Amino acid sequence: MNNIQKQLFALQDIKYKTFQEKLMPTVSSETIIGIRTPVLRRFAREFAKTEEASAFMENLPHTYYEENNLHAFLIETIGDFEKTVEALDLFLPYVDNWATCDTMSPKIFAKHKKNLLPFIEKWLSSNHVYTARFGLVMLMKHYLDDDFSPIYLEKAAAVSLDSYYTEMAKAWLFAEALIKQYDATLPYLKETRLSAWVHNKTISKACDSFRISPETKEVLRTLRLKKIEIKPKCD
Repeated sequence: MNNIQKQLFALQDIKYKTFQEKLMPTVSSETIIGIRTPVLRRFAREFAKTEEASAFMENLPHTYYEENNLHAFLIETIGDFEKTVEALDLFLPYVDNWATCDTMSPKIFAKHKKNLLPFIEKWLSSNHVYTARFGLVMLMKHYLDDDFSPIYLEKAAAVSLDSYYTEMAKAWLFAEALIKQYDATLPYLKETRLSAWVHNKTISKACDSFRISPETKEVLRTLRLKKIEIKPKCD
């Protein structure tokens, strides 16, 4: 066990490890240490200041789930846009679960939305499940408000990987789009432009939101498809 792994195991919370194992069926329990996210983030902020951090980020793949999360948090500390996307392109192929994927959200992206779009398009076209999911999550976080364009919904809908984790991200994105860009998003449901599973999951997630009025929820429920939903592969 190397020095970084020893430091991470010193932060272990066994009860939290058991909780995490239930949330991530695609991750081997043997690779989960069990560290609460705020604790790991604090560690990452201090670790980022050390010379050891650079060597750690070059040493891929990692062994433990928390090492991947530590890597994700270190990427968030990079203050340069180009270096951030370079680090992401090196790391994303090794991401193997939804939690590491979704927790990684570099703040620098908010200042470089125009430059970010080509990278998102590249990630969306990836055959790697969590790279494509990362692209969907970034599209949702940064381009459904003032920078919105209907073409972004087209790009999200075009992601064609038959994976639970990309299809769920699509449903999450379209549910958020119903909240923020209702008129542009509703045709995707009225015209059944999404798979039956994503279509119904979008409606379900939107109807669970407190940000959608009861009247709108009633409209959405009438659009629910009754045909058999084929659940995407859970990989």
